[in-house]
Amino acid sequence: MRRTAAPVAPVEDASPFDHQPPFRPRRNPTKMWTIAAVAFALTLAGLGGAAWYFGLPQWLPGAGQTFGADRPDLELSFPPEKQDRRQLPNGTEYFGASGMVTNTGKAVRALPAILIVLRDSRDKVVKTWEVPPPQDELAPGESVTINAAVTDVPRSAKVAEIGWKPD
Repeated sequence: MRRTAAPVAPVEDASPFDHQPPFRPRRNPTKMWTIAAVAFALTLAGLGGAAWYFGLPQWLPGAGQTFGADRPDLELSFPPEKQDRRQLPNGTEYFGASGMVTNTGKAVRALPAILIVLRDSRDKVVKTWEVPPPQDELAPGESVTINAAVTDVPRSAKVAEIGWKPD
């Protein structure tokens, strides 16, 4: 008669339904962090490129603000008929503007710099430049004439906007 050995029971009676961790920990956390950093950098580069191409969204505070706040008692007047855009004989694009700033108040006001912005047909800013004031302040009722000209105007510029330079 042959004797067979009784099967050996495992030390622990483990059931396949017992609680186990849901996953094994990653073996290379440096690789995971590197992938996350590259994905973050690509996302930022994409957002930066979109903001450069399309401009900042209007819902962001200050995103659509090109010019500084209105100045009390200072009236800025640059009529369109005193704005000149033409091509010079050497082929250079020229833009000139002439206007007035008047102090309509009853006190002396500091005269800030003026900002001229040229935009293309898609309303994208193609050139800006600052025009320094001819004097530091204006007395009540005083006016000052401001003339500005620039020659390196992009051909795509279609519209000129003139306002106060932001502080």
